[in-house]
Amino acid sequence: MASLANKVVLITGASSGIGESTARVLAASGARVVIGARRTDRLETLAEEIESAGGSVRYRKLDVVDPDDMEAFVAFACAEFGQVDVLVNNAGVMPLSPLSALKIDEWNWMIDVNIRGTLHGIAAALPRMEAQGHGHIINVSSVGGFVVQPTAAVYAATKFAVRAISEGLRKESDKIRCTCVYPGVVESELADTISDETARERMKAYRKLSIQPDAIGRAIQFAIEQPNDVDVNEIVVRPLMTQV
Repeated sequence: MASLANKVVLITGASSGIGESTARVLAASGARVVIGARRTDRLETLAEEIESAGGSVRYRKLDVVDPDDMEAFVAFACAEFGQVDVLVNNAGVMPLSPLSALKIDEWNWMIDVNIRGTLHGIAAALPRMEAQGHGHIINVSSVGGFVVQPTAAVYAATKFAVRAISEGLRKESDKIRCTCVYPGVVESELADTISDETARERMKAYRKLSIQPDAIGRAIQFAIEQPNDVDVNEIVVRPLMTQV
Protein backbone atom coordinates (compact mmCIF):
# COMPACT_ATOMS: atom_id res chain seq x y z
CA MET A 1 0.00 0.00 0.00
CA ALA A 2 1.41 3.39 -1.02
CA SER A 3 1.90 6.02 1.66
CA LEU A 4 0.12 9.37 1.52
CA ALA A 5 2.99 11.06 3.34
CA ASN A 6 4.03 14.24 1.53
CA LYS A 7 1.92 13.55 -1.56
CA VAL A 8 0.63 16.83 -2.99
CA VAL A 9 -3.12 16.53 -3.43
CA LEU A 10 -5.24 19.26 -5.05
CA ILE A 11 -8.95 19.32 -4.23
CA THR A 12 -11.55 21.44 -5.99
CA GLY A 13 -14.87 22.35 -4.41
CA ALA A 14 -13.19 22.09 -1.01
CA SER A 15 -15.25 24.62 0.93
CA SER A 16 -17.88 22.07 2.00
CA GLY A 17 -19.18 18.52 1.63
CA ILE A 18 -17.01 15.87 0.00
CA GLY A 19 -14.19 18.29 -0.79
CA GLU A 20 -13.90 19.59 2.76
CA SER A 21 -14.05 16.11 4.30
CA THR A 22 -11.54 14.73 1.80
CA ALA A 23 -9.10 17.51 2.66
CA ARG A 24 -9.37 16.69 6.36
CA VAL A 25 -8.99 12.93 5.81
CA LEU A 26 -5.98 13.21 3.50
CA ALA A 27 -4.19 15.88 5.54
CA ALA A 28 -4.61 13.74 8.66
CA SER A 29 -2.88 10.92 6.78
CA GLY A 30 0.15 13.03 5.88
CA ALA A 31 -0.74 14.47 2.47
CA ARG A 32 0.05 18.07 1.63
CA VAL A 33 -3.32 19.36 0.47
CA VAL A 34 -4.09 22.36 -1.71
CA ILE A 35 -7.74 23.35 -1.48
CA GLY A 36 -9.71 25.53 -3.85
CA ALA A 37 -13.24 26.92 -4.06
CA ARG A 38 -15.04 30.21 -4.58
CA ARG A 39 -15.75 30.80 -0.88
CA THR A 40 -12.36 31.80 0.48
CA ASP A 41 -13.69 32.52 3.97
CA ARG A 42 -14.56 28.84 4.34
CA LEU A 43 -11.25 27.77 2.82
CA GLU A 44 -9.39 29.94 5.31
CA THR A 45 -11.28 28.42 8.24
CA LEU A 46 -10.70 24.90 6.94
CA ALA A 47 -6.99 25.57 6.42
CA GLU A 48 -6.64 26.90 9.96
CA GLU A 49 -8.34 23.81 11.38
CA ILE A 50 -6.16 21.45 9.33
CA GLU A 51 -3.00 23.26 10.43
CA SER A 52 -4.12 23.22 14.07
CA ALA A 53 -4.45 19.45 13.77
CA GLY A 54 -0.89 19.22 12.47
CA GLY A 55 -1.64 19.01 8.74
CA SER A 56 0.00 20.74 5.78
CA VAL A 57 -2.32 22.86 3.64
CA ARG A 58 -2.51 25.78 1.24
CA TYR A 59 -5.61 27.41 -0.17
CA ARG A 60 -6.54 29.59 -3.12
CA LYS A 61 -9.77 30.96 -4.52
CA LEU A 62 -10.89 28.89 -7.48
CA ASP A 63 -13.68 28.97 -10.04
CA VAL A 64 -13.41 25.74 -12.05
CA VAL A 65 -15.56 27.21 -14.83
CA ASP A 66 -12.66 29.55 -15.70
CA PRO A 67 -9.85 27.56 -17.36
CA ASP A 68 -7.31 30.29 -16.61
CA ASP A 69 -8.24 30.20 -12.93
CA MET A 70 -7.86 26.42 -12.89
CA GLU A 71 -4.46 26.74 -14.54
CA ALA A 72 -3.44 29.31 -11.91
CA PHE A 73 -4.62 27.00 -9.12
CA VAL A 74 -2.43 24.14 -10.31
CA ALA A 75 0.50 26.52 -10.87
CA PHE A 76 0.03 27.81 -7.31
CA ALA A 77 0.22 24.26 -5.95
CA CYS A 78 3.40 23.59 -7.90
CA ALA A 79 4.95 26.84 -6.67
CA GLU A 80 4.12 25.98 -3.06
CA PHE A 81 5.00 22.29 -3.03
CA GLY A 82 7.03 21.65 -6.20
CA GLN A 83 4.74 19.09 -7.86
CA VAL A 84 1.20 17.80 -8.18
CA ASP A 85 0.69 14.13 -7.37
CA VAL A 86 -3.11 13.93 -7.23
CA LEU A 87 -5.95 16.10 -8.48
CA VAL A 88 -9.42 15.49 -7.04
CA ASN A 89 -11.96 17.00 -9.44
CA ASN A 90 -14.76 17.33 -6.90
CA ALA A 91 -16.50 20.64 -7.59
CA GLY A 92 -20.10 20.07 -8.65
CA VAL A 93 -23.64 21.46 -8.53
CA MET A 94 -27.02 19.73 -8.48
CA PRO A 95 -30.04 22.05 -9.02
CA LEU A 96 -32.50 19.27 -9.94
CA SER A 97 -35.77 19.92 -11.78
CA PRO A 98 -38.06 18.20 -14.30
CA LEU A 99 -37.09 18.85 -17.91
CA SER A 100 -40.54 20.39 -18.40
CA ALA A 101 -39.57 23.18 -15.99
CA LEU A 102 -37.19 24.42 -18.72
CA LYS A 103 -34.61 25.75 -16.27
CA ILE A 104 -32.07 26.33 -19.00
CA ASP A 105 -29.81 28.52 -16.87
CA GLU A 106 -29.54 25.73 -14.31
CA TRP A 107 -28.84 23.17 -17.05
CA ASN A 108 -26.00 25.32 -18.34
CA TRP A 109 -24.66 25.85 -14.82
CA MET A 110 -24.41 22.08 -14.30
CA ILE A 111 -22.75 21.61 -17.67
CA ASP A 112 -20.23 24.36 -16.92
CA VAL A 113 -19.26 23.19 -13.42
CA ASN A 114 -19.68 19.43 -13.62
CA ILE A 115 -18.31 18.78 -17.13
CA ARG A 116 -16.21 21.77 -18.12
CA GLY A 117 -14.84 22.09 -14.58
CA THR A 118 -13.61 18.51 -14.72
CA LEU A 119 -12.04 19.03 -18.14
CA HIS A 120 -10.39 22.27 -17.03
CA GLY A 121 -8.83 20.42 -14.10
CA ILE A 122 -7.48 17.72 -16.39
CA ALA A 123 -6.18 20.31 -18.85
CA ALA A 124 -4.26 22.10 -16.10
CA ALA A 125 -2.87 19.05 -14.29
CA LEU A 126 -2.27 16.48 -17.02
CA PRO A 127 0.69 18.16 -18.80
CA ARG A 128 2.50 18.60 -15.47
CA MET A 129 1.83 15.01 -14.45
CA GLU A 130 3.05 13.70 -17.79
CA ALA A 131 6.20 15.82 -17.55
CA GLN A 132 7.04 14.45 -14.10
CA GLY A 133 6.18 10.89 -15.21
CA HIS A 134 3.42 10.15 -12.73
CA GLY A 135 0.12 11.45 -11.41
CA HIS A 136 -3.36 10.47 -10.35
CA ILE A 137 -6.59 12.20 -11.38
CA ILE A 138 -9.68 11.39 -9.34
CA ASN A 139 -13.03 12.51 -10.75
CA VAL A 140 -16.10 12.59 -8.54
CA SER A 141 -19.11 11.40 -10.53
CA SER A 142 -22.28 10.07 -8.89
CA VAL A 143 -24.63 7.11 -8.79
CA GLY A 144 -26.34 9.38 -11.33
CA GLY A 145 -23.52 8.38 -13.68
CA PHE A 146 -25.24 5.00 -13.95
CA VAL A 147 -28.94 5.59 -13.21
CA VAL A 148 -31.24 8.45 -14.22
CA GLN A 149 -33.95 9.44 -11.74
CA PRO A 150 -36.90 11.79 -12.36
CA THR A 151 -35.85 15.47 -12.06
CA ALA A 152 -32.19 14.44 -12.49
CA ALA A 153 -31.88 14.05 -16.26
CA VAL A 154 -29.42 16.88 -16.88
CA TYR A 155 -27.50 16.26 -13.66
CA ALA A 156 -27.16 12.58 -14.57
CA ALA A 157 -26.06 13.55 -18.08
CA THR A 158 -23.19 15.56 -16.61
CA LYS A 159 -22.18 12.67 -14.36
CA PHE A 160 -22.38 10.18 -17.25
CA ALA A 161 -19.99 12.58 -19.00
CA VAL A 162 -17.58 12.56 -16.05
CA ARG A 163 -17.66 8.78 -16.17
CA ALA A 164 -16.89 8.79 -19.91
CA ILE A 165 -14.07 11.30 -19.50
CA SER A 166 -12.54 9.17 -16.76
CA GLU A 167 -12.71 5.99 -18.85
CA GLY A 168 -11.16 7.79 -21.80
CA LEU A 169 -8.25 9.15 -19.77
CA ARG A 170 -7.63 5.75 -18.19
CA LYS A 171 -7.40 4.11 -21.63
CA GLU A 172 -5.28 6.84 -23.20
CA SER A 173 -2.47 7.12 -20.67
CA ASP A 174 -0.09 4.49 -19.35
CA LYS A 175 1.56 6.95 -16.95
CA ILE A 176 -1.37 8.73 -15.35
CA ARG A 177 -3.80 6.89 -13.11
CA CYS A 178 -7.47 7.85 -13.23
CA THR A 179 -10.12 6.89 -10.69
CA CYS A 180 -13.79 7.77 -10.90
CA VAL A 181 -15.85 7.75 -7.71
CA TYR A 182 -19.63 7.26 -7.84
CA PRO A 183 -21.20 8.25 -4.48
CA GLY A 184 -24.86 7.86 -3.68
CA VAL A 185 -26.70 10.72 -1.97
CA VAL A 186 -24.19 12.49 0.28
CA GLU A 187 -25.09 14.77 3.16
CA SER A 188 -23.95 18.13 1.78
CA GLU A 189 -25.11 21.54 0.63
CA LEU A 190 -25.84 20.30 -2.90
CA ALA A 191 -29.44 19.52 -1.99
CA ASP A 192 -29.87 23.08 -0.71
CA THR A 193 -29.37 24.43 -4.24
CA ILE A 194 -32.58 22.75 -5.44
CA SER A 195 -35.22 25.41 -6.06
CA ASP A 196 -37.76 23.21 -7.83
CA GLU A 197 -40.44 22.03 -5.38
CA THR A 198 -40.96 18.62 -7.04
CA ALA A 199 -37.25 17.83 -6.95
CA ARG A 200 -36.86 19.21 -3.42
CA GLU A 201 -39.61 16.96 -2.05
CA ARG A 202 -38.12 13.94 -3.78
CA MET A 203 -34.70 14.69 -2.36
CA LYS A 204 -36.04 14.82 1.21
CA ALA A 205 -36.70 11.08 1.11
CA TYR A 206 -33.20 10.34 -0.15
CA ARG A 207 -31.51 12.57 2.43
CA LYS A 208 -32.82 10.36 5.23
CA LEU A 209 -30.43 7.66 3.96
CA SER A 210 -27.59 9.92 2.92
CA ILE A 211 -23.90 9.00 3.17
CA GLN A 212 -21.64 11.13 5.32
CA PRO A 213 -19.03 12.96 3.22
CA ASP A 214 -16.08 11.62 5.20
CA ALA A 215 -16.97 8.14 3.88
CA ILE A 216 -16.22 9.39 0.38
CA GLY A 217 -13.04 11.02 1.67
CA ARG A 218 -11.90 7.64 2.98
CA ALA A 219 -12.77 6.02 -0.35
CA ILE A 220 -10.60 8.58 -2.12
CA GLN A 221 -7.79 7.92 0.35
CA PHE A 222 -8.12 4.20 -0.36
CA ALA A 223 -7.81 4.79 -4.10
CA ILE A 224 -4.69 6.92 -3.71
CA GLU A 225 -2.99 4.37 -1.46
CA GLN A 226 -3.34 1.45 -3.89
CA PRO A 227 -0.30 0.56 -6.01
CA ASN A 228 -2.51 0.35 -9.10
CA ASP A 229 -5.76 1.97 -10.12
CA VAL A 230 -8.92 0.50 -8.62
CA ASP A 231 -12.62 0.77 -9.27
CA VAL A 232 -13.65 2.53 -6.09
CA ASN A 233 -17.27 2.19 -7.09
CA GLU A 234 -17.20 -1.59 -6.71
CA ILE A 235 -14.83 -1.90 -3.77
CA VAL A 236 -15.88 0.90 -1.44
CA VAL A 237 -18.75 3.08 -2.55
CA ARG A 238 -21.32 0.71 -4.02
CA PRO A 239 -22.11 -0.96 -0.65
CA LEU A 240 -22.94 2.49 0.68
CA MET A 241 -25.15 3.25 -2.34
CA THR A 242 -27.34 0.21 -1.77
CA GLN A 243 -29.03 2.07 1.06
CA VAL A 244 -30.30 4.81 -1.26
